[in-house]
Amino acid sequence: MTPELRDGLLDLWTDVSNAGGAVGFVAPVERDVIRPELVKHLVGMEQGRTRLLVGLDEEGRVAATAFLAFNTHRLMTHWLWLYTVMVHPRHQGEGYGRDLLAAAADAARGIDGIEAIRLTCRGGLGLERFYGSCGYKEVGRIPGAIRVAPDDDRDDIIMLLPLT
Repeated sequence: MTPELRDGLLDLWTDVSNAGGAVGFVAPVERDVIRPELVKHLVGMEQGRTRLLVGLDEEGRVAATAFLAFNTHRLMTHWLWLYTVMVHPRHQGEGYGRDLLAAAADAARGIDGIEAIRLTCRGGLGLERFYGSCGYKEVGRIPGAIRVAPDDDRDDIIMLLPLT
């Protein structure tokens, strides 16, 4: 992890959040608010519990990222989590998201014993349709589980991509 990559991740997360992306924050948000969440992911990487996928644009800037997180529960080690899937707003609609999800599936298939990827997404943005178009199936929904603002509750949608 270089300082440039770390800063690129933080900039991406901030820009995605401030553009309305469903990545754990609600706009407006500043880098200093996001930094502790990034540090948690980086600690997971250091401990071998998390892997980072990064897509760069033509200028070498961080354009897309996702984190693969292993399960620590002994009965659930055959699948992993996909967290914090982000594509920079300037690259929306250019195929970065599909490429990122394909890379995540390829990376997971390369890990011995992994049979599926699980993720959750915030309802109300059409994300479940996008993930569905990439092969993920909705396997659960918790109505109103995510409160983005007073009187604005969203569903927490659970999606699964079988790899076998």
